Amino acid sequence: MVAPLSAWPWEHLGIFKYILYGPLAAKAWYSWMYEDNILKDLWCIHILLICTLRGFIHQLWSSYNNMFFLTRNRWIKQQGVDFKQIDDEWDWDNFIILQAMLASMASLIFPSLNTLPLWNLKGFIASLLLHVTISEPLYYWAHRFFHKPYLFNHYHSLHHSSPVPHPFTAGHATPLEHLVLCTVIGIPLTGSILMGYGSTAMIYGHVLVFDFFRCLGHSNAEVVPHEVFNKLPLLRYFIYTPTYHSLHHTEMETNFCLFMPLFDALGSTLNTKSLELHKKITSNSGKNGRVPDFVFLAHVVDIMSAMHTPFALRSFASTPFRMRMFLLPFWPLTFIIMLVMWGWSKTFLFSFYNLRCRLHQTWVVPRFGFQYFLPFATKGINKHIEEAILRADRLGVKVISLAALNKNEALNGGGTLFVNKHPELKVRVVHGNTLTAAVILNEFSKDVKEVFLTGATSKLGRATALYLCRKRVRVLMLTSSTERFQKILKEAPVDCQNYLVQVTKHQAAQNCKTWIVGKWITPWEQSWAPSGTHFHQFVVPPILPIRRDCTYGDLAAMRLPPDVEGLGSCEYTMERGVVHACHAGGVVHQLEGWSHHEVGAIDVDRIDLVWEAALKHGLKPVSSVNN
Repeated sequence: MVAPLSAWPWEHLGIFKYILYGPLAAKAWYSWMYEDNILKDLWCIHILLICTLRGFIHQLWSSYNNMFFLTRNRWIKQQGVDFKQIDDEWDWDNFIILQAMLASMASLIFPSLNTLPLWNLKGFIASLLLHVTISEPLYYWAHRFFHKPYLFNHYHSLHHSSPVPHPFTAGHATPLEHLVLCTVIGIPLTGSILMGYGSTAMIYGHVLVFDFFRCLGHSNAEVVPHEVFNKLPLLRYFIYTPTYHSLHHTEMETNFCLFMPLFDALGSTLNTKSLELHKKITSNSGKNGRVPDFVFLAHVVDIMSAMHTPFALRSFASTPFRMRMFLLPFWPLTFIIMLVMWGWSKTFLFSFYNLRCRLHQTWVVPRFGFQYFLPFATKGINKHIEEAILRADRLGVKVISLAALNKNEALNGGGTLFVNKHPELKVRVVHGNTLTAAVILNEFSKDVKEVFLTGATSKLGRATALYLCRKRVRVLMLTSSTERFQKILKEAPVDCQNYLVQVTKHQAAQNCKTWIVGKWITPWEQSWAPSGTHFHQFVVPPILPIRRDCTYGDLAAMRLPPDVEGLGSCEYTMERGVVHACHAGGVVHQLEGWSHHEVGAIDVDRIDLVWEAALKHGLKPVSSVNN
C-alpha cells in the first residue's frame, strides 16, 4: 500500500501539469483586461513571477553544474548523472506547483497580503532571526526524524535515490517532505508579517535566497573556497557547502542541517571529515583532474542543435535531438553565442562517461558545421583540432577520435595532416571510419547482388566499393571523374574489377533497390529509385525521407555496452546509449589497445577485424531501418 503523501497527485499528467497554473494566469489576465482595480489581484502575478524566478534559479544552477569545462576540477563525486537519475528527477519542479497552490490559498484567505508595502528593512531582519531560531532547528530535527526507518523507507529514500547530487535533486522529494519545507520556509514569512514588518520584497528575497542555498547544497561542484573558512573560522558553522551536504548523501547519519552546520555541532551529528574534504577538493581546483583514456573530438552541427546541450536544458539533451518550437525564441541568443565562440572560444569539455574503469570524454571544437565550408576558416579550424590533439598528447590520453567534419579530407586529409606534422605523438589519432564502413556493410542482407553508390570516390565510398566487389557484389559507382574511378578500380583484385561499374546519372539505378548515399541527393534524384528501395547513408546531413514506398537508414551508429556508467546526454539525433560509428571506432581502438594511427584512407583489409572487435567488446549495431 502506498503511504499517504508519498506520491504527487498530478504525476501522471506529464507536461500538462503546468495547466495547474492556469487559474492564476486566467485571474491575472481577467483583472488586467476587465476590472478597474488591477491591484486587487496583483497577488496572482506575484505568485506566477516568484514561481518563474524559482525555476530560473534552479536552471541556472543546473547549467553551471553541467558546464564541465568550468567545474571538472571541483567535482565532489566523479561519476556523471545518468539517464536513470535524469528520468527520476524529471518532475523536480512539482514542489513549486504545490507551494503556488498554498500561496494562492493564503492570498484568498488573507486579502491583506495584497496590501503589503514594497519594502521594509525590519521585515528582512525579523525573517532572518526567525529563520535562525525556529526554521533551522525545526528542519534539523524534522530531517533527523525522516531518517527513522519508516519515514525513510516510505518518503525520504526517494530524495536519497539520486546517486550524484544535482540542483534538481533539491526538488526531488515526496509531497510530505515538501509540506514540511513549506512550514520551514513559511514560518519566517508569517512571523514577519504578523509583527507588522512584512513586505513584498521580503517575500521575494526570502523565498529566492532559500532556493539559492538549497541548490548550492545539492551542487556537485564545490563553489565555496576553503580560504574563507581559514580567515573566518566561525563562518563554517553558519553556512554549509556542497561538500558538506554531499557527505550527508554519502554517510546518511551526519550533516542533517538546513543551511547552518551549527545545529549539527549542537546535535553531535557534524561529520568530522567535512572540513578536510572541502579543503582537499578546493585545493585541487587549479589542477588537472583525472586524465581521460579516450577523447571524441566533436563540433557543433548548427545553431538549433547547439541548444541540445546538458548545460542548456538537461532534460532536452537527454533525448535525441529533434527540432522543437520552444527553441525558436532562443535562436538569436544562440547566434550571438556562436559569434562569440568564433572569436574567443577554445575547445572545451562537453560530456563524459565511464566504461570499464576508463574515462571517456567528448571535447567540442567551437565551430559550427557551415564554418567548415568557408575557405578562410579552415586554417583556424585545423589549428583548434591540432591544439586539441597536442593537449590530449600532453595529458596522456591514449586515443583521440575525430568526428564528422573534423576529419574532412579537404580539411586535413582525414587526420593525416596532424600525424605527419607531429610524428612523435603518443596519443593515437583515429578517424573511426573503418568501423563506420563496417556498420554500413553489415546492414546488407547476404542476397544483395547489386548496389548503387553515391559519393563513390570519397573515403567511405572507396572502401565500400572495394569491400563489396570482393564479395562479388556489383557496385554502380556514381562519379563524373573517370580518373578517380580508374584509381579505385586498380586497387581492386583483378578478378573483381568487373564488379565495379562507373555511372554518371541516377537513372542508371532505376532498377536497383539498394542505394548507398554518400553524397546528398535531392528529392528529384531519389525519384529514380524503384519502389521498395532502401537508402543506406553516410552523408551529413541525412537525406530527406520523402519516399513513402521506400525505407531510409540512419547514420551509421552503434550502441555502447550496457556497463557504461554516467552517460546522461544523447549524441545529436542518436538514441540513448547510441553513438556515431566514428565515436564507437575510437572506443574500440582504445579498448583493443591498438598502437597505430587510423588516418587517411580506410584499410579495407581491417574492416572485418574492427567489426569483430566491436562486437567482442559488447558494442551492438543499431537497426537502421525507419519506415
